[in-house]
Amino acid sequence: MLIQPITHRLHASVRVPGSKSLTNRALLIAALADGATRLENALFSDDSRYFAAALQTLGFDIRLDEASQTMTISGQGGRIPASHAELFIGNAGTAARFLSAFLTLGSGQYTLDGEPRMRERPIGDLAETLEALGAVIQPLNQPITNRKSICPPITIHASGLPGGQARIAGDISSQFLSALLMIAPYAKNPVELTLSTELNSKPYIEMTLAVMQEFGLSVERRGYEQFTIRSGRYQPRERYIVESDASAASYFFAAPLICGGSVCVENIRRQSKQGDIAFLDVLRQMGAEIRLGSDSVTVTGSGPLIGLDVDMRDIPDTAQTLAAIAPFANSPTHIRGIASARVKETDRVAATCAELTRLGVTVEEYPDGMTIHPCQDIRPAKIQTYNDHRMAMAFALIGLRAPGVEIENPGCVSKTFPNYFDVLEQMKREK
Repeated sequence: MLIQPITHRLHASVRVPGSKSLTNRALLIAALADGATRLENALFSDDSRYFAAALQTLGFDIRLDEASQTMTISGQGGRIPASHAELFIGNAGTAARFLSAFLTLGSGQYTLDGEPRMRERPIGDLAETLEALGAVIQPLNQPITNRKSICPPITIHASGLPGGQARIAGDISSQFLSALLMIAPYAKNPVELTLSTELNSKPYIEMTLAVMQEFGLSVERRGYEQFTIRSGRYQPRERYIVESDASAASYFFAAPLICGGSVCVENIRRQSKQGDIAFLDVLRQMGAEIRLGSDSVTVTGSGPLIGLDVDMRDIPDTAQTLAAIAPFANSPTHIRGIASARVKETDRVAATCAELTRLGVTVEEYPDGMTIHPCQDIRPAKIQTYNDHRMAMAFALIGLRAPGVEIENPGCVSKTFPNYFDVLEQMKREK
């Protein structure tokens, strides 16, 4: 797909889909609750469909209405109806991690597998903690010299989760801790989780705790070092409204910094439960003007862009968005703290550096980040997306200003934002 540059300043309003992170958390918790929960503004994408389909395979009654963006889940009070199931979750990392923990609550044997890339995404730290809590997890078709290297496929031999005390690493993915927090109230005994490493993406843990509380349960904690979860039961919600996705909004927040003008993203607030809304603070430091409405955010770009030195440990999903802006800044941009991005849909640090280099941008790669230098002459190139939705969405932004940017495999955006390019075109047309 060739991205056509725009020749005018932006003046547009857009809406983005419901949050992937919130949709997946609400799906899991609603399945654990006892009774029906209706999710509104739910995300309908490859990832959420894989998750919903897995729950249906496990015997849950889930009614999906894409036209109204609603999902209705009949929770079973902590019970998993099916005693045997083979689940395929594509490359949906959140689903893989959440389901790995969820399945330990069942009674029977469950196999979890995915696409080739999923077989390269480690869940060993999560598996080790679940085993410390009494679960039995069997890796399949892989030589195991180190339990931390376990990836799908796995088989879970479940008879309920005993619970107790365990340590969990937080430096690979905060989703490991989120998965444990959400299922822990249904363990046979209280669960005490102690972090063995520094925790990445802390805002995602705050999001998890907030959703748990919205469904009626709270967690005792000592900062980000220790969490105690006692037995409890989630309460179903007649209506649970999913916020619009802050990660998806980041591309439209970024566009006016690249092209000039203003873009208003509707149905999102600065007081979001989503940590990625903090990307607005990064844009403000670069020189953007941010205007907050009661249910919208407007970003305006008019002056020169200032290169930054920024730790994106807590908002790694927006690092590629910043990388797309950085070549247009007036000084180098240093992105740090995103080592966890190397085990996402692709190695995002390496992929981003490779594709910026393809465009003629000077980039230095580090284990946990990169330095991106200003580039006055971005050259035409076909951008490889590595089947990563965020590569496609971020690099399309560069094509709004630089001619000749072509996105290979644009359909990979279906993972989280199926109509991304339609919304991008709508933004370009408005004046």
